[in-house]
Amino acid sequence: MDRGAAPTTSIARSTIDKIYVRGADLVDELIGELTFTEMILFHLTGQRPSRTQTVVLDAVLVTLMEHGITPSVIATRLIYHSAPDSLQSSIAAGLLGVGTTFIGTMEGCAALLQEILEAPEGAQPRARAIAESHRERRRPVHGFGHPQHKPDDPRTPKLFAVAERAGVKGNHIAALKLLSKEVDSAFGRHITINATGGTAALLGEIGIPREIVRGIAVISRSAGLVGHVLEESRKPAGPFIWHTVDDAIKYSDEI
Repeated sequence: MDRGAAPTTSIARSTIDKIYVRGADLVDELIGELTFTEMILFHLTGQRPSRTQTVVLDAVLVTLMEHGITPSVIATRLIYHSAPDSLQSSIAAGLLGVGTTFIGTMEGCAALLQEILEAPEGAQPRARAIAESHRERRRPVHGFGHPQHKPDDPRTPKLFAVAERAGVKGNHIAALKLLSKEVDSAFGRHITINATGGTAALLGEIGIPREIVRGIAVISRSAGLVGHVLEESRKPAGPFIWHTVDDAIKYSDEI
């Protein structure tokens, strides 16, 4: 079977005494020279990040790191209780929850913003069409709404302010604000731009490809889940969660 040309990688290589990442010497040029946030950008793009990119990504990572006792955290704590010898398994269990209900909606919002910015008929008509389509199909708009933060999510304006101070062009933020107006009009009420909407816009501003924006959430949430594992090891909640659910869900003969 013809396998075609041999694949290549542009990310890393090593010799007997050197390690290179994106063409840079890991020891002499990267360790102690780049922050973790800068290294993420360098690893993804192969380019040394600007201060604007670094400040914006740093704000996104801080925003997404912690969300309290969410389903992903519950999964992490329960798996740690079940297998305390395998920390990575508990983190992996929590990261499986970064989906289209929690955190991962930033991916869907990023797609909507890209659609608005590239619409041949113009941004406003496309934003209106998106909002009306979601209303007609009774589907939530990714990046909008929050069960607790009403009428507005306090994180979003701070994210915008950080990005604007850092000197972003503002195209994605403007598209999100335009979509917000059309969403409010279509649904007949104000629906907040949540943190995933804000972070989707910010990542677009610094050129993070839409297909990996959820990956940024995975990086950030990994750190948050490690914190929950540490607390779980000292102040266990897993057994309480397990027994509470077991007591609350009653057996039924109904199928």
